[in-house]
Amino acid sequence: MNPVEIDDAVSTLAQQPFDAGEFPFEFLRAFGNPETTIKRLRSGSTNQSDIAGAVLQRSNIHIATCPAGEVDAMLKALRTSPKTASAKARFILATDGEAFQAEDMTSGETVACAYPQFPDHFGFFLPLAGITTVPQVRESSFDIKATGRLNRLYVQLLTDNPEWRTVERRADMNHFMARLIFCFFAEDTDIFVGEGLFTRTIEQMSARDASDTHVILSEVFRAMDTKLRDREAAGVPRYANQFPYVNGQLFSGSTETPRFSKIARSYLLHIGGLNWRKINPDIFGSMIQAVADDEERGALGMHYTSVPNILKVLNPLFLDDLRGKLEEAGDNGRKLLNLRNRMARIRVFDPACGSGNFLVIAYKEMRAIEAEINRRRGEPDRRSDIPLTNFRGIELRDFPAEIARLALIIAEYQADVLYRGQQEALAEFLPLDSQNWIICGNALRLDWLSICPSTGTGVKIRANDLFETPLDQSEIDFSNTGGETYICGNPPYLGAKKKSVDQVDDMDRVGLGKAKLLDYVAAFVVKGIDYMERTNADMALVSTSSICQGEQVALLWPRVFKSAVIKFAYRPFRWANSASRNAGVWCTIVGVSKDSACSRLLFDGDIRRECQQISPYLIPGSEVIVSPRSKALSNIHPMTMGSNPVDGKRLILEADDYRSLVRESSASQPFLKSYGGTQELLSGERRFCIWINDDHANEAQEIPALHAIIEDCREYRQGAGRDAKKAAKRPYAFCYSTYQDSPFLYVGNTIGSDIDFVPASLKERGHVISHAAFAVYGVRLAEFSLIVSTLHRVWAETIAGKLGNGIRYGNTVVYNTFPVPLLTSENRNQLERCAIDIMLAREKYFPANINELYGAKRMEFDFPELYDAHKRNDEVVERIYIGRRFRNDTERLEKLFDLYTKMTTKKAA
Repeated sequence: MNPVEIDDAVSTLAQQPFDAGEFPFEFLRAFGNPETTIKRLRSGSTNQSDIAGAVLQRSNIHIATCPAGEVDAMLKALRTSPKTASAKARFILATDGEAFQAEDMTSGETVACAYPQFPDHFGFFLPLAGITTVPQVRESSFDIKATGRLNRLYVQLLTDNPEWRTVERRADMNHFMARLIFCFFAEDTDIFVGEGLFTRTIEQMSARDASDTHVILSEVFRAMDTKLRDREAAGVPRYANQFPYVNGQLFSGSTETPRFSKIARSYLLHIGGLNWRKINPDIFGSMIQAVADDEERGALGMHYTSVPNILKVLNPLFLDDLRGKLEEAGDNGRKLLNLRNRMARIRVFDPACGSGNFLVIAYKEMRAIEAEINRRRGEPDRRSDIPLTNFRGIELRDFPAEIARLALIIAEYQADVLYRGQQEALAEFLPLDSQNWIICGNALRLDWLSICPSTGTGVKIRANDLFETPLDQSEIDFSNTGGETYICGNPPYLGAKKKSVDQVDDMDRVGLGKAKLLDYVAAFVVKGIDYMERTNADMALVSTSSICQGEQVALLWPRVFKSAVIKFAYRPFRWANSASRNAGVWCTIVGVSKDSACSRLLFDGDIRRECQQISPYLIPGSEVIVSPRSKALSNIHPMTMGSNPVDGKRLILEADDYRSLVRESSASQPFLKSYGGTQELLSGERRFCIWINDDHANEAQEIPALHAIIEDCREYRQGAGRDAKKAAKRPYAFCYSTYQDSPFLYVGNTIGSDIDFVPASLKERGHVISHAAFAVYGVRLAEFSLIVSTLHRVWAETIAGKLGNGIRYGNTVVYNTFPVPLLTSENRNQLERCAIDIMLAREKYFPANINELYGAKRMEFDFPELYDAHKRNDEVVERIYIGRRFRNDTERLEKLFDLYTKMTTKKAA
């Protein structure tokens, strides 16, 4: 269940007569517990409570009902119950049908309210449904209630008006919904004079059968687009004449509205019954966006970007600087005025703004700073100098663009009420500004300068004597054309291989010739850099972490570094919303500036670090970019990719096929070898291949079973690609062969997200590895020790590209670039000893395969000898580099990049 569905279920429960015996089960059912779970709790088989009549669901909640007036005592009993602790209950809840109390045993937070009001706190209990909450959702159940009810109305209207479902009418439908949202907000915040004016007018003036509801709405909308002096001539009905002139393009154009059924009219009136004063534009915009999106509607109540995540972008981009200047100014009137005037000319630009979250948060934070300036200057009632039109955005879809503008209008009004008072806010709110500062279109095909033009930074000094201005002059003002621009946002994440044809074309338009290898977000980065070159702007975008990993670094960052430096960055983290089923994606935030003298900040979790420079791999260090190498940088033995048959799987045999072939013709066995790639390395499964040298081709083809397979391969290759056609002349052999008849070090080409080391093993001669793995031929124990070290995995994580949830390991990208100090004979002996210890430890746990040994994240407990062997190996490897263990991965990377820079510089010299 999503939060909207839970709110609906909980609200229904609160409206029913209270049944003490059934309440615990109905409450759990409202949070999505299946009937089988309820049945087991009811029977007592899983109910672990030690309190009569109570229900305890392990790891979730301990619920009890009680006689009237005994809620306090019952909650205390639940709190002190030994079973509450032993069953690790997250919540305790007590109610008598009149009072309702609950407590989060983890955080200590509590809920206490009258029983009918407990649905207002449903966000407190969302973890019961597996939904991780953040304060914005938990504290604002209104936004979820409003989203759910608007969604029901939206779906019903589309059912009643199928023609409004069409692509041609969808924009009209979305515009209609934006008008409704404004009206609901306006009637509850005194923008409309008279309590509940909009809802009351619809209820009183429209017929109960809803036959004319659309007519009444149309007339009300027409009135709000007609100036008061023109209404008599326009024939505005008396009931609509009560509404103010709104303008601002919100009610301009067609006033046609969809027809209403009785059900739709009922939904409309129910929505009007909500208290729209509680609307939170920070997250409401994102949630309401889902109402109009068929694909997103299933996640209603989960669509928002959390304020803390947005502030990760905005704070180091410019808000921290503004707060620092405020602190520095103290009560100095001149400095405070300068700061206020500077802020009035700051533009915040989000080229993929969605429903405006980043712009709304930036506006609210700047208004808070401005309010403190006005307070210190003794001007608390001063009208804001920060215009909404300084918060500009581009959005591909029309409805989110409209909602973004509406969210900003609501945020402005709420800020005026908060900082100046209701009377002043109302006096200046209407009519709305008709300027359109949120543009609907493809950001990568629009000219950003035309949407957010560059400005100067001149200063005007007010003084009697231009040449002898006193240092304590109190009136220094920025000229009207001054200003800075900050580009921010969360552009589309699409990976390199998931882009549509149009999106590849978008990337080509911004000058990314190798667009197929770059994530879509890279186009926004390059477009932003082009904009920065012509303006006074900094930029910070949320991005896929992969643009700072693997081959994408070499493709993107040289372009960035021509014009900018990394001002701040966040090491990869999960950018997630409230839904547990949506774990989010691994993201980073990178802020860039043209100012090479700017301070540099690197964030890694809760750690904030000042740096002289930040590497494109998001570690402290120079702007060096690691490029793939054909030969190893260090003095280590070469690694080659495995052999590629290009055979349509004709020459490859599964274990059953191998046994059948040998039974049919024992003479074929000398021409068969064991075979595999990464999957076989991890699982220990066996496959085989036909392996025939040119010298024995005639002999092999005389064996009927082999001859049939070879001819099948010839036929396949003749009809396949260019390389396959060339190999059709030798259909008995692999198309590409790197095989050597010797023992070798076997290395996987992917590192799973749940494996702590690069998958590798030592293999006897006679095994053919596929192109889905790598080999270092010969008995290479020291190389094995290095490859399975934590140090090497950290390098691979940083330098290699992503492959799904894992890491794409490569010989040219990872192994050949891995910097290794010159190894002494003693170093090699120590590494070889560690390699043997690891292999012996694996042997002890036979038949466990690499997946089982390394994939459960429980090696320390399940395979302690192997865990200890890897710890000793890491100790030996890292002492070779710095004489001790590294403290963390950041320190590991700093050393590796420092060594890489020195080694590449030396080789170049």
